[in-house]
Amino acid sequence: MDLAHRLERLGTETAFAVAQAAAAWTAKGNRVYPFHLGDINIPTAPHIIEAMNAAIADGKTGYCPGAGIPPLREALAEDIGSRRGTSVDPGSIVVMTGGKPVITKFLQTVMNPGQEVLYPNPGFPIYESQIEYLGGTGLPYRYVPTEDGFAIDLDQVRSLITPNTVAIIYNDLQNPISAESTAAEREAIAALAQEHDLWVLSDEAYFEMRYEGESTSITTIPGMAERTVILYTFSKKFAMTGSRLGCAVAPPEVASIFATLNTNDESCTTHYVQWAGIEALRGTQQPVFDMLDILRERRDETCRLVNEIPGMQVAVPKSTFYVFPDVTGAMQRMGFATVGEFAEQALYNTGMSFCTRQHFGRRQPGEERDYIRLAYSGIDLADIQEGLGRLKDWVASA
Repeated sequence: MDLAHRLERLGTETAFAVAQAAAAWTAKGNRVYPFHLGDINIPTAPHIIEAMNAAIADGKTGYCPGAGIPPLREALAEDIGSRRGTSVDPGSIVVMTGGKPVITKFLQTVMNPGQEVLYPNPGFPIYESQIEYLGGTGLPYRYVPTEDGFAIDLDQVRSLITPNTVAIIYNDLQNPISAESTAAEREAIAALAQEHDLWVLSDEAYFEMRYEGESTSITTIPGMAERTVILYTFSKKFAMTGSRLGCAVAPPEVASIFATLNTNDESCTTHYVQWAGIEALRGTQQPVFDMLDILRERRDETCRLVNEIPGMQVAVPKSTFYVFPDVTGAMQRMGFATVGEFAEQALYNTGMSFCTRQHFGRRQPGEERDYIRLAYSGIDLADIQEGLGRLKDWVASA
């Protein structure tokens, strides 16, 4: 029997494939330093777990509204609005099982088969996967290296837009490259969206995962709230990756559609997890600050050690928990023709497990440099030091 042809267009989150290779190498008795997956090895705060358990004990284990329970929608509206300096109506909040469903439901709502959607490349691979799976045409836009990291190639974005383009996915505080827009860049994206009447998905998963400065949402620019959907997740800020809790902040007509899609797809987000979300938002925030202190120390040490490795360099990002080092010189020094080969041999020779540029979208014409992504959220400081020390010795010995 045949399967649906659209499955041929379905991608995956490729970091999980790297995790499988790392697990196989570990199973053979080898030491592995896990820089590949953006999970968090810091436990969910006890008061959040206690709220979840209390909700279970209180019988919050059945169905609930598809858009989310009202107390959580109210808490989210208050928190998201206050942190962005704007007003958010609880009716614009639709609770979902994490951030990923927001991507899919946004595309289901605004994109017809054959229409075009701009998306960042390198970028979160689920963007590309879902655009193509749902029958759209993905238009990848690139970043260019700067002294501080990376910037969107705005000239390329302008050149890609056609009358058939309906939306742009915009990931400020970006995975995998940790790029953060300047005010001018953010305003340029907003201007293009308004000029060409585009919908915008603003992926704000890392909005509060920052070590210096303040985050700004594109929705605060006049004319943007009515055309923008915010992707929000509890996974990062509250170390709740496995709890699967997030939401969309959407214009009313879109929020209504999202709620209907929820009813069709999942019925509802797990009831007792939503009560844990309320406690996360309204309870003590000290665990968030403590986690950021830990991650800041890991970031600083990761960047310091990377920049000591011959042929590797990286700017220190102000947000997320990734760094995206240029490894072109190290590869040339060691005679590797592809970054995939470099990563494979790094695993076997040093135990370092990481993703590469090729895991975050198809390489674009004109790309001359090679990069890897190191996620430091799931690895302790001592292992960061040991793993990167082994990588340094391996590269230096060539």
